[in-house]
Amino acid sequence: MPSFYIPIPGISMDDYSYDLPEERIAKYPLPVRHDSKLLVLKDEKIRDAAFTDIVQLLPKNSLVVFNRSKVVPARLLFQKETGAIIEIFCLEPAFPPEYNLAFLQENSCTWYCTVGNVKKWKTKPLFLHNPDNNPAIQDMKLQAFLLGQDADRYLVRFDWQNGVSFSSVLETAGKVPIPPYLKRQAEPSDTERYQTVYARDRGSVAAPTAGLHFSDALMDEMGKKGIATAFLSLHVGAGTFKPVKAQDIRDHTMHSEPFCVPVRFIRQLISHNGPLVSVGTTTCRCLESLYYLGLQVAAGKDPLFVGQWEPYVTPGKISYKESLTHLLAYAEKNEKESIEAATQIIMAPGFLFRSTDVLITNFHQPNSTLLLLVSALIGERWKDVYAHALAHQYRFLSYGDSCMFFNPK
Repeated sequence: MPSFYIPIPGISMDDYSYDLPEERIAKYPLPVRHDSKLLVLKDEKIRDAAFTDIVQLLPKNSLVVFNRSKVVPARLLFQKETGAIIEIFCLEPAFPPEYNLAFLQENSCTWYCTVGNVKKWKTKPLFLHNPDNNPAIQDMKLQAFLLGQDADRYLVRFDWQNGVSFSSVLETAGKVPIPPYLKRQAEPSDTERYQTVYARDRGSVAAPTAGLHFSDALMDEMGKKGIATAFLSLHVGAGTFKPVKAQDIRDHTMHSEPFCVPVRFIRQLISHNGPLVSVGTTTCRCLESLYYLGLQVAAGKDPLFVGQWEPYVTPGKISYKESLTHLLAYAEKNEKESIEAATQIIMAPGFLFRSTDVLITNFHQPNSTLLLLVSALIGERWKDVYAHALAHQYRFLSYGDSCMFFNPK
């Protein structure tokens, strides 16, 4: 148990399990993004729809918020002199720590990584695996140096030649980090399909998958219908796939993810009068975190980080817009164009949603923190929703079908 009191009851992860047959996991996306099915839960009633119906299903005067973080091909395969293959998965930049600067580096940068087969990597540098003798890869002469270990991740320095940026290195040599539960290697089609059509800001090592259903055509239709949209950027980390090993959720350490919110977006939230629609759990996590950043400013603190249990121990007695007004004042006073912070919040039953009126999301793994988030929003109805989806041939997980949950509160 944590050393301080957490005012939520103990939650057993056994209560957030369900039987997910392997054949119900979508291993590949549908040929057309918006052809997926949509399960709608509104006013305690479940209905089946097509994802293209979402334009009509959105509440009047909605503001639909998207996460435009872009997945980077963050998996790199290296080879020892003995021929052993070492997989290095870039998680987040260490030096320089800013994503944009890290991607712009030429010749060298350092990242926190997970390393497969790490026991076979001692001290010597590794060279990039290049079985096809790709001349572009040969010219880079990319090497990896193991510098140390930080908990369950490793500090790795990359050196290369030719003066290209690290983003170019990844685009040339990296592989798309598709989820491990797909149990297959990344294929060329994943480069496009494991990415939203509106992705802009590089940094995610897992896709904000709720947005994968939105095609260019559907986005255009929303624009023609006058549906208001807005964009933030939260970089999805590999921790989103991290299984909850603790029996009691209070013993689980939630992963942290960085996000960036333009000041103009904060103004848009403050001026908007109508329902807020979160496209994905990552968008929802960011929107809810903004409330606690505003509370921090009101308490005279710099808004840099939202802790895992902060929503449960911090009395929030002001409205969402009032909190955002504090955050906006901080940004304007410090002449900031955006708010950059990180969030570790865990959204479990007992969490009070301050912003999200509608959540668009996929079907999530059993025993996952994402399933806890869904339960926090719709309560025990999640069991009926998932039972209905299994009985009606919905496709599950990242490349699967979609849900639209209306906040009952």
